[in-house]
Amino acid sequence: MRLLVVLGIFILSFSAKAQSVSGVVNNANIKPLSDVLIRNLASKSHAHTDINGKFTLEETKAGDSLQISKQGFSTQKLKLSSSDFLSIQMEEKPFLLEEVTITNNLKYLNTISKIDFEIQPISNSQDLLRKVPGLFIGQHAGGGKAEQIFLRGFDCDHGTDINITVDGMPVNMVSHAHGQGYSDLHFVIPETVDNIDFDKGAYFVDKGDFTTAGYVGFNTKNGLQNSSISFEGGQFDTFRTVALFNLLNKENQFAYFAGEYMMTDGYFDAPQNFNRINLFGKYSAKMNNGDKLALSVSHFKSQWDASGQIPDRAVNDGTISHYGAIDSNEGGNTSRTNFNLQYDAKIDQNTHIKSSAFISKYDFELYSNFTFFLNDPVNGDQIKQKENRTIVGFQSEYDQKLTEKWRFKLGAGLRNDNNTDVELSHTLNRETVLDYLSLGNVNQTNLFTYSSLDFVSGKWLINGGLRLDYFKFGYEDQLASTYTNQTQTKAIVSPKLNFLYTQNEKLNYFLKLGKGFHSNDTRVVIAQMGEKILPETYGADLGLNWKPFPRMIINSAIWYLYVVQEFVYVGDEAVVEPSGKTQRKGVDFGFRYQLTNWLFWNTDYTYTHARAIDEPKGNDYLPLAPVNTLTSGLSLKDLKGFSGSIRTRFLGDRPANEDNSVLAKGYCITDFSVNYQIKKVTIGVNIDNIFNTKWKETQFLTESRLVNETNPVEEIHFTAGTPFNARLILKYIW
Repeated sequence: MRLLVVLGIFILSFSAKAQSVSGVVNNANIKPLSDVLIRNLASKSHAHTDINGKFTLEETKAGDSLQISKQGFSTQKLKLSSSDFLSIQMEEKPFLLEEVTITNNLKYLNTISKIDFEIQPISNSQDLLRKVPGLFIGQHAGGGKAEQIFLRGFDCDHGTDINITVDGMPVNMVSHAHGQGYSDLHFVIPETVDNIDFDKGAYFVDKGDFTTAGYVGFNTKNGLQNSSISFEGGQFDTFRTVALFNLLNKENQFAYFAGEYMMTDGYFDAPQNFNRINLFGKYSAKMNNGDKLALSVSHFKSQWDASGQIPDRAVNDGTISHYGAIDSNEGGNTSRTNFNLQYDAKIDQNTHIKSSAFISKYDFELYSNFTFFLNDPVNGDQIKQKENRTIVGFQSEYDQKLTEKWRFKLGAGLRNDNNTDVELSHTLNRETVLDYLSLGNVNQTNLFTYSSLDFVSGKWLINGGLRLDYFKFGYEDQLASTYTNQTQTKAIVSPKLNFLYTQNEKLNYFLKLGKGFHSNDTRVVIAQMGEKILPETYGADLGLNWKPFPRMIINSAIWYLYVVQEFVYVGDEAVVEPSGKTQRKGVDFGFRYQLTNWLFWNTDYTYTHARAIDEPKGNDYLPLAPVNTLTSGLSLKDLKGFSGSIRTRFLGDRPANEDNSVLAKGYCITDFSVNYQIKKVTIGVNIDNIFNTKWKETQFLTESRLVNETNPVEEIHFTAGTPFNARLILKYIW
C-alpha cells in the first residue's frame, strides 16, 4: 500500500512537471506573428512561435506568469488561470534599439542585419548586397551583368571569394563563361526577401566553396501579410512595377506570387535598352506532426545593351563624354529558372533534420570589348562569352540538442553543374564569329559533409567543426581534333574553431578561427593537372559586440586572412594566370544609435591592408583591393506616416597596379529616399546621387588601342556611376 502511495505521488508530481500550454500569437489585424518569445517567469522555460504564430511552452501550469515579447511590439505579461489554448494579441509600437540584447550568438551580425532591415527596408536589387557592412558593389555592363563585389580587401570579381545563396540554393556559378563564382542575384525580387544571414570569414562548417571573404544567405518570406502593387517611374525612361499577391493564408498554409518588370534606357549616351522580368511563387506549410515544407518556383529573364569600360584619354580629349562609349554594341541576355524544395522534419523537441533540394536551368550570353582595336585593328576586339547550364543539388543537416550544454550537427550534400557549349569567341557586331578562342563542355561535381559541436557552459560558447569537400572536374574540349574528356579529382578538409564569451546582456567577446577555400575553374584544374587548384585561406577574427547605452550598439573586429598559391582562369582571354601568396589584415567597425523613437543613425567603417607575400616591398600591392570604406546615414521611421533615409557611401583611393603607381580614384556618393503612407497608399521618392557627383563606379588598369592610334596605351578604363537620378514610387496595399 505504501508503495502504491509513493508511486501515485511520483506520477502526480511528474504529470505536474510535464504540463505544457499551447497557443497562438497574432497582431492587431489577426495575422500570425512568428519568432515571438514566450517565457515562463517561474520555470524559466521558453518557446518561440512558428510561421503560423503557434507555440508550445513546456514546464508550465496554471498560476505561472508568462512574458510575451517581440521587437516592434509591446511586451505583455499574463498569469495563467488554466492550461487552455491561449490566443494572444500583440500591439505594434515604435522600434526600440534598447530592446535588443547581446546574446550568445556567434552570428551576431545577423542581429545587425535585422536592425538595418527594420529601419531601412530594401528598395531595389542594388540594396540586397549592400546590406552587408563593408561590402561594396560596382555595375559595369548596363545593369544586366552581375555586380562586381568588394569585401575585406578582395576584389571578388563577380563572386569568386564570397559564398552567396538564396533559400539555401547556390547563386555562385562554378567554371562560368565570364569568371569563376559568377553570382547574378537579379533573379531575386527584393520585396520578397525576409532576412539576410551573413558573416565575414570562413568560420562555419555549413558554408563551403567560395567562402573566403565571407558568405551571404538571402531567405525569402514564407508568406505575406498583405497583397500589394507598386509602380516606379523616373529619369532615363525608367519604369518598374512589382506585384505581390497573397494567394493562401490559412492556419497552417501560406502561398503567394510575386512579379517584377523593369525597363530603362540608363544614363549613358547610348541607350541601354534594359529590361528584366521576374516571376516568383512560394508555398509553405506546417504538418500536424510539426514538420515544415516550403516549395518555390521562379523564372528570370534579362537583356540589355552596354557602353562598357571607356579609357580616360578618350574622355579627356573630348572624343566621348563621361557617359560615352567606344563600342556601344556591348551587352547581352541571360535567364534562370529555379525549382527549390525545403523540408524541416521535427524528430522530437530537441532534434530536427533540415533538407533542401534544387534544380536550376541557366543561360548566359555576354558581348564585351575591353581592348577595342588592340588585337584586331580592322574588326575590333569584341568577344562573346556564352554558356548553357543545368545545376542540381541537395543538402541535409541533422541537428540535435544533446543536453543543455551540448549540441551536435551533421550535414551532407551534393552539387552538380552540367555546363554545355561554354564559349569564348572573337565576334563582330554580335553577329559574326570570327574566331573561337575556347569552346567546351564542363561537368563539375562537389560532394561534401560536415559536422560541428557546440559546448555551452556559463558565459562561454565553444564551437568546433570539420568540413570535407570532394570535387570531380571534367572538361571536353570541342576545339580539339579528337574527342577527349579530361577529368581530375581533389579533396580538401576545412577545420573551424570559435569562442564566444558573453559577459552580460551588454557585452560579449569572440575569437573565430577557420580554414576556407574556393574552387578553381575546371579549365584551370585540367591545365594544372589537378595541382594547387583548391586554394586555401586561413583566417582569424577577434572582436566584440557592445551596448554601452540602451540605444547604442557597437560591433568591432580585427582580423587576418592568409591565402596560399592559386591559379586564376581569365575568362576574357582564355588564359591561366598564376597568383602568389597573399595576406590581408584589417579592422571592421559598426555603430548603430537610435536618437529618438523615429530617428536612427548607423555607420560602418572598414580598413584593410592587403599585400602579396612573395613580392618585394613596394611592388606587393593587390590591384583594386579596397583600403578604406565607409557607409553612414540617418533613417526616419514612422513619423506621422513619413519614413525615409539619407545615406552616404565612401570608397577610398586604391591601387590599380602592383607598385601603386596608378590609383583607382575613390568616390563619395549620397542617396536619399522618403515616403509617406496614408491608410493603404504609399507615395515615395528615391534619389540616387543627390549632389550629382561625377564618379567612376568601376575601374580597371587596361592596355587598349583606339581605332586612330598606332600604339597601345595602358591606363585606367572605367564605367561611369549614376548621376542625379530621381524616381517616383506609388504603392497600394490591401
